[in-house]
Amino acid sequence: MIDQAFIELSIIVSLVVVVAAIMKLMKQPLIIGYIITGILAGPYVFDIVSSINTISTFSHVGIALLLFMVGLNLNPKIIKDVGKVSLITGLGQVIFTSLIGYLILKLLGFSTIISIYVAVALTFSSTIIITKLLSDKGDMETLYGKISVGFLIVQDIVVIIILMIISTIPTGTNFVDIAVSSFLKGIGIVALLILISIYGVPRITKSIARSQEFLLLFALGWCLILSSLFYYLNFSMEIGALLAGITLAASPYKYEISAKMKPLRDFFIILFFILLGSQMVFVDISRYVYPIIILSLFILIGNPLIVMILMGSLKYTKRNSFLAGLTVAQISEFSLILIALGVGIGHLSNEILSFVTVIGLITITGSTYLILYSNKIYHVLSKYLSIFERKGEKVDQHKYHKEKNYDIILFGYDHIGRDLISSFKKMKKNFLVVDYDPEVVVELAKKRIDCRYIDIGDYEALNELDFSDVKMVISTISNTETNLMLITKIRELNKKAIIIVLSEQIDESIELYKAGATYVLMPQFLGGHHTSTMIERHGLNIDKFLKEKVTHMSYLKKQERNHKTRRK
Repeated sequence: MIDQAFIELSIIVSLVVVVAAIMKLMKQPLIIGYIITGILAGPYVFDIVSSINTISTFSHVGIALLLFMVGLNLNPKIIKDVGKVSLITGLGQVIFTSLIGYLILKLLGFSTIISIYVAVALTFSSTIIITKLLSDKGDMETLYGKISVGFLIVQDIVVIIILMIISTIPTGTNFVDIAVSSFLKGIGIVALLILISIYGVPRITKSIARSQEFLLLFALGWCLILSSLFYYLNFSMEIGALLAGITLAASPYKYEISAKMKPLRDFFIILFFILLGSQMVFVDISRYVYPIIILSLFILIGNPLIVMILMGSLKYTKRNSFLAGLTVAQISEFSLILIALGVGIGHLSNEILSFVTVIGLITITGSTYLILYSNKIYHVLSKYLSIFERKGEKVDQHKYHKEKNYDIILFGYDHIGRDLISSFKKMKKNFLVVDYDPEVVVELAKKRIDCRYIDIGDYEALNELDFSDVKMVISTISNTETNLMLITKIRELNKKAIIIVLSEQIDESIELYKAGATYVLMPQFLGGHHTSTMIERHGLNIDKFLKEKVTHMSYLKKQERNHKTRRK
């Protein structure tokens, strides 16, 4: 039996490698590849999976580790920093999506219990997929990126409560009768764990953190112990794992724990989605074709519209509302876990799990392309989106400068930008700093530096800047597509301006030069050039190198102080 399970696992993992490679070429999340692998390994194609119990056990471990990692990134202290817009948008989207989804499902003829489960499942968006896509695009620090992560945190908190309630409801029990008592019991346990996380866990982790292996062992043990404890208390094991992660979220060692446990999580969670795919019932869901199409369109179009309406009512620009809205155009791994939990306790059938999984495949695939090409889509739809934007000044239009002509406009205030500003001041030139991070803009305003919040990818916002008389424009943003758009915009109005942009690839640098850039800054080559010049200048004289060291350390300490000031 063990030998058979091992052989099956070997074949499945080999199949995953092939499918995952195809998903990478298609720029799709690997979660889709895992589910497709399950379908291929299931009875409809290769019929590989027979050791269901073994793989099911591994998949439960995967879910527990996944939720533990999610909890690890849900620091309770961050709730106060989520902000008004994330809280209202997160809760509003959950409420409106579930209500509208419930009405759609009832109109399609589904029972009340199925309608409730599926409607709630449709409300959750994938934290893992969205943060990965935003990170790949370099948009994590943009305003819409921060708002998106904010309402994902709100969603994750809501799903914790919902899963805790549902996991305690046995088959045939009235939903309302037990929900309140389960909720109160859950809140009591959570409160106890919060106290432990504040007063107990920090002392323990501090004493064992010297050994990375021991730290990993403690984290894994803590996850499994709490999972087992919650199972004993008639909650789900997965919720125990989630809360185990939350109790460690405030620990300064959470990054080490996360890095150590990520390979374990990745391996075991693969098996959950493979098992999910292998158990899909395609014959039975053939009658769900129209509901799948309708609900998929509701998620892909309706969810973004809900977010846009909510953010528009809070006086945000249509661009930030649109980009943030696209991040909720899919259902998440939590949605599938919720439906799987309903199947496990007898509320739902396997065909409902297959039904929701197909919606997941469609929406995750569709939303991935929507997010990756969101800027291009926005340019096409921009003129039609004004109905979602209130008139008057917007809360995300941070503007700390007087209307005047500037000699220099700097896009992006990062480490490079800091040094450049110092040079501008020595040159005694008028300059404006433009950045997409509102916190940076506020920081600059406090220093009485002319600045403005604009996402350089917003072509319409660039129209508000006067490039006709500017002498120099510098972009420290490495996105080639964005820099090409900026160069084109400037050259339309000003043929003589010096345009300096940043790039990380040789072929992209050549493309930028052809588009009209005056100079392309490539940090990786500048570093080598600087080092070789220094060697030629100092030779093998250690005293001169030590002087360079002192100067460099002084510069780094200054940058570190600036970084700490920003974090505060």
